[in-house]
Amino acid sequence: MDRKINTVLIEWKNSAFRKPLIIRGARQVGKTYSVCELGKNQFDSFIKLDLERDRTAHKIFEGDLSAQKLILELEVHTNQRIVPGKTLLFLDEIQECERAVLSLRYFYEEFPDLHIIAAGSMLEFALENISFPVGRVSFEWMRPMTFYEFLNASDKSILAEELPCFSDFRPITETIHLKIIEQLKTYLLVGGMPEAVKRYFLTGSVNQSFSVHEDLYQSYLQSLVKYNAKADIDSMDHILKSIPSHVGSQIKYTRLDPERRIEKTKASLKIFERALLVHIIQSSNADGLPLNANASTKIIKPLFLDIGLMQYNCGVSPSEILRAKDLSNLYQGALAEQFVGQELLAHGGSENFKLFYWSRAKKSSSAEIDYLYTKTGKIYPIEVKSGPAGKLKSMHIFLDEHPHVEKGYVMSPVAFEKQKIEKLIFVPIYTRFI
Repeated sequence: MDRKINTVLIEWKNSAFRKPLIIRGARQVGKTYSVCELGKNQFDSFIKLDLERDRTAHKIFEGDLSAQKLILELEVHTNQRIVPGKTLLFLDEIQECERAVLSLRYFYEEFPDLHIIAAGSMLEFALENISFPVGRVSFEWMRPMTFYEFLNASDKSILAEELPCFSDFRPITETIHLKIIEQLKTYLLVGGMPEAVKRYFLTGSVNQSFSVHEDLYQSYLQSLVKYNAKADIDSMDHILKSIPSHVGSQIKYTRLDPERRIEKTKASLKIFERALLVHIIQSSNADGLPLNANASTKIIKPLFLDIGLMQYNCGVSPSEILRAKDLSNLYQGALAEQFVGQELLAHGGSENFKLFYWSRAKKSSSAEIDYLYTKTGKIYPIEVKSGPAGKLKSMHIFLDEHPHVEKGYVMSPVAFEKQKIEKLIFVPIYTRFI
C-alpha cells in the first residue's frame, strides 16, 4: 500500500542530518510493514529485531551501551553484518526493552552513518518512564490510512489526484464529486486500518472489514490490560464503547461513565490516550498562538482512532450510510466531524500534532467551532456543515469576536466548488490539509 510515510522514510534515509528515527502510532496502523518495505527495497541489507518476541535479545542491551559493542553483539545474534550506510537496523516493539531506547543516543553519537529505526505499539507508555535521549532522535507519527491513501490502495489513483487541497485548490466537476462521495461512503465504513482495508479489497465485502474491527477491538483491550496491571477492564470496556457516541460533542468526564468515580474514568481515558486510541480535543480561546497556551481541559471533545472502528462500535448499518444523501447529518454530524478530525490529525493536527476547537458558553448565545487550523502563523476556524452561510451562527460569532482572523472554512459533503461568501470559504469535506 502506498502510504505517505513511505516518502517520509526515503527522505529520512537520504538526509545528511539523519538521526535514529522513532515511529509513533497506535497498534496495527502499519508501522512494521512500512519499515520492512523500506528495508527490503532501499537497503543492501535489512535487520529486524522484534524485542517483544525475542526476549533473549534484551541481554544485548545490558551493561555497556557503547555502539561498537552493541553492533558486534547484534551481528552475532542475527548472524548478519551491519554496514553503516548500507544496512537498516529496525528495533521493533522497542518499548519492551527500555535500555534499547537509551541505546539510540549512543548509536547517534558514535555511529551517525548507521540507519536505525525504532517503533512500538505501546511506545507512548515507555516514553513517559524513560530518561529519553532528547535531541539525539527524531520522531514521525503514523496514523490510520487517510482517504487519499485509501483511494490509492483501491487502484483509484486518478480519482485520488482529483482531491482538492487547501494549499492549491483546484475545482472539480459535479460528476467527479459524486464519484468521490461514493468512495467516501465506503471509506467511512471500512476506515483506515490497513488490515480492514486489505480485507475489504480482497473480498469486496464491508462486513469482512467489520470482522477485522472486532479482532482489533479485542486485541486493544487485552494489550492495554497487559501494560497496565491496575487497569479496570470493565471501566475501559465501557469507555471504549461509549467514546464513539460522544464524538463531536463537548462532554465532561462524568458523562463517559456515570456509574463510576471520576478518578477511575480519567485513569481509563488516560490509558486510551497513551495507546493513541482516543485523542482528546481541547478548547482554546484562539486569541493568539500557540493555541495550547490558552487551552482548557474542563470540557473536552473526544476523537476516535479510526472512523471504521468508530462505526463498528456504534453498530452502524452499512445501508444507512450508503443510501445517505447528506453525510453531515449522520449521527448528528458526528460522522463527518470524525472524518475531518482524523484527516486533520494525520496531517499534523491543529498545532504540533494536537487538535483544538473553540467554544463560548453563554446562556444567551453559546457557540462552538469544530476545529481550529493553523498555517503560516495564522488561525483558521473550521466548521463541518451542510447548511448555507446564514445558518452558521457560531462561525459568525467567532469571526466577529476575532477580527484578526482573516477567514473561516466550512467543509461540506454537498460542496464541490470553492465558494467565498464574505469571510467564509466553502470547500468539499474531502479537501486535503496540505
